[in-house]
Amino acid sequence: MKKINAIIVDDEQDSRETLRSYLTKYCSQINILNESANIQEARTAILKHEPQLVFLDVEMPHGNAFDLLEQWETVPFETIFVTAFSKYAIQAFNQSAAHYLLKPLEIEALEKAVSDATERIKKNKLVNTAQVLLENIRTTTSEHRKLVLPLLEGFDIVRANEILYCEANDNFTCFFFKNGKKSMICRNLKFYDQVLAPLGFCRIHRSYIVNLDTVVRYNKGKGGFIILENGKELTVSNSRKERLVEKLTGL
Repeated sequence: MKKINAIIVDDEQDSRETLRSYLTKYCSQINILNESANIQEARTAILKHEPQLVFLDVEMPHGNAFDLLEQWETVPFETIFVTAFSKYAIQAFNQSAAHYLLKPLEIEALEKAVSDATERIKKNKLVNTAQVLLENIRTTTSEHRKLVLPLLEGFDIVRANEILYCEANDNFTCFFFKNGKKSMICRNLKFYDQVLAPLGFCRIHRSYIVNLDTVVRYNKGKGGFIILENGKELTVSNSRKERLVEKLTGL
């Protein structure tokens, strides 16, 4: 099996040693070419070695991960972020479908992230999630945020404001868009409840998440129902009614 060439970027020596040790023991498909302690060293190493995969610590002295990535117009490698970052940043990673590992590292999570990245590299299906993540970090408005949505055959990249609502379908989620299209996405509705909530969406039922900007009417009842801008009616569960009304009225 041909190995995947990689570099590690982390300002903490102990963290680099731990990651190298785990990769050597549990991810034999990875060939570590270089370890860098800051973004200046990392940029030099990337230009020299042209790695396929970079393990990148988010916060470092004298520049962070995004300062490094912004030096490329199109990021030419897969990135696995390593972070002890805040909940807000984790939401940004999930919106962008970017691979990330939380410190302290968990072996199972490392193996999964490496496996997914390796598959994309070997199938030449590089989806520049790092590029989407950069755009999401830069923008201050939710309507300009992008989502990377994993399909069975690849990925879709969409803007949050293009989505009307999402519907649960077993362990999948069906996305319905303003242009009439729909996509079956390989993640459950619970995952997207967390991802979409900061972007102006609301879970109204165990089966539905809606874009609040597309709601044109709410009808009262035990739970009631809403009408979206395309005329679609969706049931509101009684347990979620109060939260929906609060969000719609701004109270």
